Amino acid sequence: MVGTKAWVFSLLVLEVTSVLGRQTMLTQTVRRVQPGKRIANIFAKPADPLESPGEWTTWFNIDHPDGKGDYERLDAIRFYYGDRVCAQPLRLEARTTNWTPAGSTGQVVHGSPREGFWCLNREQQIGRNCSNYTVRFLCPPGSLRRVVEHNWNPWSPWSKCSASCGHTGVQTRTRTCLAETMSLCNEATEEGRLCVGQACTACDLTCPMGRVNADCNACMCQDFVLHGAVSLPGGAPASGATVYLLTKTPKPLTQTDSRGKFRIPGLCPDGKSILKIKKAKFVPIMLTMPKTSQKSATINAEFVRAETPYIVMNPKTKARRVGQSVSLCCKATGKPGPDKYFWYHNNTLLDPSLYKHESKLVLKNLQQGQSGEYFCKAQSDAGAVKSQFAQLTVIAPDETPCNPIPESYLIQLPHDCFQNGTNSFYYDVGHCPVKTCAGKQDNGIRCQDAVENCCGISKMEEREIECSGYTLPMKVATECSCQRCTKTRSIVRGRVSAADNGEPMRFGHVYMGNSRVSMTGYKGTFTLHVPQDTERLVLTFVDRLQKFVNTTKVLPFNRKGSAVFHEIKMLRRKEPITLEATETNIIPLGEMAGEDPMGELEIPSMSFYRKNGEPYTGKVKASVTFLDPRNISTATATQSDLNFISDEGDTFPLRTYGMFSVDFTDEATSEPLNAGKVKVHLDSTQVKMPEHVSMMKLWSLNPDTGLWEEEDDFKFESQRRNKREERTFLVGNMEIRERRLFNLDVPESRRCFIKVRAYRSERFLPSEQIQGVVVSVINLEPRTGFLSNPRAWGRFDSVITGPNGACVPAFCDDQSPNAYSAYVLASLAGEELQAVESFPKFSPNAIGVPQPYLNKLNYRRTDHEDTRVKKTAFQISMAKPRPNSAEESNGPIYAVENLRACEEAPPSAAHFRFYQIEGDRYDYNTVPFNEYDPMSWTEDYLAWWPKPMEFRACYIKVKIVGPLEVNVRSRNMGGTHRQTVGKLYGIRDVRSTQDRDQPNVSSACLEFKCSGMLYDQDRVDRTLVKVIPQGSCQRASVNPMLHEYLVNHLPLAVNNDTSEYTMLAPLDPLGHNYGIYTVTDQDPRIAKEIALGRCFDGTSDGSSRVMKSNVGVALTFNCIERQVGRQSTFQYLQSTPAQPSAGRRVASGRQQLASRGGQRWRRGVASLRSPGVAQWPLSN
Repeated sequence: MVGTKAWVFSLLVLEVTSVLGRQTMLTQTVRRVQPGKRIANIFAKPADPLESPGEWTTWFNIDHPDGKGDYERLDAIRFYYGDRVCAQPLRLEARTTNWTPAGSTGQVVHGSPREGFWCLNREQQIGRNCSNYTVRFLCPPGSLRRVVEHNWNPWSPWSKCSASCGHTGVQTRTRTCLAETMSLCNEATEEGRLCVGQACTACDLTCPMGRVNADCNACMCQDFVLHGAVSLPGGAPASGATVYLLTKTPKPLTQTDSRGKFRIPGLCPDGKSILKIKKAKFVPIMLTMPKTSQKSATINAEFVRAETPYIVMNPKTKARRVGQSVSLCCKATGKPGPDKYFWYHNNTLLDPSLYKHESKLVLKNLQQGQSGEYFCKAQSDAGAVKSQFAQLTVIAPDETPCNPIPESYLIQLPHDCFQNGTNSFYYDVGHCPVKTCAGKQDNGIRCQDAVENCCGISKMEEREIECSGYTLPMKVATECSCQRCTKTRSIVRGRVSAADNGEPMRFGHVYMGNSRVSMTGYKGTFTLHVPQDTERLVLTFVDRLQKFVNTTKVLPFNRKGSAVFHEIKMLRRKEPITLEATETNIIPLGEMAGEDPMGELEIPSMSFYRKNGEPYTGKVKASVTFLDPRNISTATATQSDLNFISDEGDTFPLRTYGMFSVDFTDEATSEPLNAGKVKVHLDSTQVKMPEHVSMMKLWSLNPDTGLWEEEDDFKFESQRRNKREERTFLVGNMEIRERRLFNLDVPESRRCFIKVRAYRSERFLPSEQIQGVVVSVINLEPRTGFLSNPRAWGRFDSVITGPNGACVPAFCDDQSPNAYSAYVLASLAGEELQAVESFPKFSPNAIGVPQPYLNKLNYRRTDHEDTRVKKTAFQISMAKPRPNSAEESNGPIYAVENLRACEEAPPSAAHFRFYQIEGDRYDYNTVPFNEYDPMSWTEDYLAWWPKPMEFRACYIKVKIVGPLEVNVRSRNMGGTHRQTVGKLYGIRDVRSTQDRDQPNVSSACLEFKCSGMLYDQDRVDRTLVKVIPQGSCQRASVNPMLHEYLVNHLPLAVNNDTSEYTMLAPLDPLGHNYGIYTVTDQDPRIAKEIALGRCFDGTSDGSSRVMKSNVGVALTFNCIERQVGRQSTFQYLQSTPAQPSAGRRVASGRQQLASRGGQRWRRGVASLRSPGVAQWPLSN
């Protein structure tokens, strides 16, 4: 009995059903209810079964009545819930979240089973919006069976029979309901069946053929003989493989001989017995005995190379409230596939019997103690692998999911808007750090939440800033809250070229696994949209012309969206030589002038064979290309990211001593050839670190995963190959089959991380950090006594900067600070950023690292000893921080176990810095937006970019006739939209670029806000654009085609002031004939870059870094020289430096470079701009 005051009671229903005559099935159903709480009638009786034959789906609520209304459209529900809705619903039912039927609300609503349900706010009574509705669909009988299955875990295996031998007992199995709504969990959670224990004395095995063997575990047929032949991939015989008979305990029967053959007498050809054939480094082969009446049979099998498990789905970071449920999912592939999954919470293994998890971990009724880091470990016969960490945050029911107070975020004001109150050109507009938060979730428990919630700006306050002669409107973040994350898309762009001379790989193919995903153009450039569920981007670049070695790269990308640009360097393929297959051939590895080869490749006679296993005795064309680590210039051509998976599933780095690509073909037919019994000899004198000799291994690259897998160990050669040989060699063995790229590597455990940040200027403000910068590190092995002249490189890594910089892996040493050094460089969209100088001025404050640790790291910019060298990289000694040293515990070098501290280090902690050279351009947005971080986009009518995944950049070309370069401003305001008319979107300033061939002509490519739909996609706005050159300028002409277009597309802006030009921006992408350049892309920087290239070139499809002033011009102004002695605005900035609130002053006297899209654009040749260029102050 259960008392009436009990909170929870269980209802246990046992049903006994006769099964198979002797067994009995017991079904147990458990439901928990709370007394006193009424269950809504919709659950008790959803519809009259006679009137509504079919099955009802669960209730769906994917939208809220904010904005235009509440949209519960069927296509959107299918997008989020997949097959939980049938293909052709019969009926639709809608209720409010208070369970009021839609027909009883008095509101105007719309709906149909084929389209779904919607309610529009504008159709309701004045002052009222739509209610929040939830819907469900009636589906044909049986069409939702898959949905029910998705609510449950698979049944567990039957338990062991509870009875002893000769007695009757019970076996049970269980399953777990994955749905939060108990109405979906009304089926059995546990089942049982009767069983009889094994006979106490007699063998209970029955043989349909033959007789039982003495062990009572197999059937034997004395007159039958099984013959078998097993081969390796490529057809070579698989010698030494073990053949097992699968019984309760696998029973070894025999091994294959040198020809890969075996013979087993006494097995029964019953068509049921299973054989398992195992060989190290290959997937076990499972074979079923043939069913035949003959006295013998023959079976053939071929091994498949085993592959370590590889994570294809990592658990997602999530946030929940106490009492809610969460699902963390992990998926791995491999050969063979993983058969076990283990889950860890804060590095502690979760009990599988308690949580009953597999690849999916479901946690219900969460408590705050379950917050922390989770990861899974997948395991198979080939090894194990661990997933990335996922952070689970569990907050109290009444706790605020986001800090409502925005963090400080400084933006730069226009040059004529200096603030005397703060003595600064900067203003704090605030921002909300984007992080996962515990927002509203539906009742489903999924691997990926249907709605992802992030902390973001929920309230903004309008303010006005007094500037020189005008008022600048501004929107400032005042409150943060948990809301839907901004949807973004990740893009990878790049350029593929030769490592030696930069020759582009033209019209090559880019593969992701076995699928071709992109193609390079004439200049070697490519673009790739990263698939949404990609965990690790592994691309293989294939040269169809066979000039270059096929190259596999693991490319970092921005998971939060936006584009990342990579320079892909490829080795030129070695010219082939001709070998005799019947002779022993020696091929040197490495050809450095004045030095011995790193090693040799020895191919014994009769080692070549065709793919079908047939020996080959003809002539062989052999091309062996070696990547020599003694050549520093080849480091960027490194294949993959030099990582491997350990036996415990951890990812560890490799230190290379060279990698080589092999290509063997039949000289006559060009058919690819395999080679067995190949020996690799490594000169031990080339290994300068003695501890590496004993750890040296031979590896091959898996092109699908980008990971290196072990082929063989190196051992000292037992005897010299000739009497005159003085060197000592290490020798390893391998076979060249399906894999053609190999590596001479050492696992290196001495690891650290370097903290690096990139900035938009030398002010190094936290709010001016740049995301999406590719930071690369080349690990160097210094030459004794000459740190700046390394002997060799050992590893190449790249990482993308995020909102808190980047932590780049590198080798380090705590005993000898000079054991390793690192060469660090950074690039953005293919343009290298500049490192902080080390000579003649050596400033720890500018470098970002305090003394005395900085001296220990021996920081040197690349031009430290030669000013003619580029300033775009620095080199440091990788001195591992001492754990008890206070000055070394705060960065910029972090031990590998302190990666979390590196990732979360505040901007005030020590770090190394890169920065952009400031160009002559300035952008101001009324609604702040960081183009390097798409997640910073805010829904607002005055947002410069209306869509976070589609960015349209517009430029107008302005020609200046006059002796001086001048500044030109565009002032962009709402023109025709009722929400924005007369309100400022933003300001753009740019300095004109001198024409190389005409001394008194310059031109400017000026950005303006494109016309078009605003964020709500309700109606278009024709942006009111005012183009204002500096000082004493008069409008000379307007492009006649542009003028005609504007006249024919009313309204027409008034132009009474000849010192400027005003237009309502065109809606159409007009092109160079109008002097207007428009480009749409999924990354704002790329859109601006392409549009600027066309504007400079004066064409609609070209690109140039040289300004062409006589083509593609929209406006022409005549400008006279300013009065002698009058100060220019840029001179004013240099003489009156900005003073941000952090107390750092803007460096004065900086040389300004022409800028195109935030990058350093050269006018034909790189030249510094004279600081004395004259100009007038800009008007507003």
